[in-house]
Amino acid sequence: MNLSIKILISLIIAVITGVIAGPGALPFIKWWIAPIGTMFINLIKMMIVPVVFTSLIVGVTSLGDTKKLGRIGLKTLVLYLLTTAIAIIIGFAVAGVSHPGVGMHITNGTVQAAKAAPSIMQVILDMIPSSPVQSMAKSDILPVIVFALFIGVGIVKIEPQKSSQLISFFDAAAETCYKVIAMIMELAPIGVFCLMLPVVVQNGPKVLLPLLSVIVTMIVGSIIHAVCVYSALASVAKNMNPIKFFKGMSEAMLIAFTTCSSAATLPVNMKNTQEKLGVSKEITSFVLPLGATINMDGTALYMGICSLFIANVFGIDLTMGQMVMIVFTGTLASIGTAGVPGAGLIMLAMVLQSVQLPLEGLALVAGIDRILDMFRTCLNITGDAAVAVAVNATEKEAPVPVKI
Repeated sequence: MNLSIKILISLIIAVITGVIAGPGALPFIKWWIAPIGTMFINLIKMMIVPVVFTSLIVGVTSLGDTKKLGRIGLKTLVLYLLTTAIAIIIGFAVAGVSHPGVGMHITNGTVQAAKAAPSIMQVILDMIPSSPVQSMAKSDILPVIVFALFIGVGIVKIEPQKSSQLISFFDAAAETCYKVIAMIMELAPIGVFCLMLPVVVQNGPKVLLPLLSVIVTMIVGSIIHAVCVYSALASVAKNMNPIKFFKGMSEAMLIAFTTCSSAATLPVNMKNTQEKLGVSKEITSFVLPLGATINMDGTALYMGICSLFIANVFGIDLTMGQMVMIVFTGTLASIGTAGVPGAGLIMLAMVLQSVQLPLEGLALVAGIDRILDMFRTCLNITGDAAVAVAVNATEKEAPVPVKI
């Protein structure tokens, strides 16, 4: 049986079990079941830094010349920022139709303190690691990416006789990472069940009903963005059937849906994009690790929806200027947001501050953030793959044998 089918079955079983068990089973589930899900997440996280570091170096060295690297990097960055801006606009459009939050009233004492979002200058400063080893130990992906890019360019610049040994070493290291990831993914159905069960038990129907409009709006917005933007990218750039694209992405999308982490899904996404979507190894190794950090389409969509939701709750009418500011701030903020569960709340706090919306609204969103995180993460990683397909087509890479 296909792994994605096993994961889907595990997901359905977790939902049914959670509804039957009810809130009374939460202590038992948190003590005995949830830790197994955490172990699965840790196994994936264990491979994030090694696979990002080695695959980026392999990607840069396989490009050969720095001119090609700059060309691909520019295309990738432009597409990522463009799709992010479109996602926020779609979020506004969908929320403008559904009017989430109208009629709700926030109660006193529910305010939740938000972590301060980093400034743009701080993001730029943090990109250059003072200690690459420390950045790796802390799993700070953006500095690791920058360090890997410098190492890759440095290897390209030295004499071929010397560089060939280093290229072979990092290529073998990357292949080893992929093999370990394949071993870990065999445990995915068990991990998915143990991750989903506590979420379903804790966020039962009674808790979700008052905020159902936000969840439905997020789902509709995600579908519109995926079908319209990603299908168009894949179809126009590579003449790829949208059904084939989403079928190839199904396994990675399910993993993203349950882990709520773009970074944790990266290894699976890289494997599937190369094997099932036919993207070359050098493009995959460069575009996807970069996208896991700077491309946050799902989070951008979430910001557009939640901004209007919070404005509706507090009876505030957003001006066109405020909406433009949210698009601008959200697009830039996506560059410095970690691809880990809950990072969207940090971005949302930054966006709310930029347009003087009350941060008290975060308390409402935090209650259903885990549910929204599933959909936005799923969209994030699908966007990474769509851009990889588009960039691969523009570079006219030789087709890669596709496994379905």
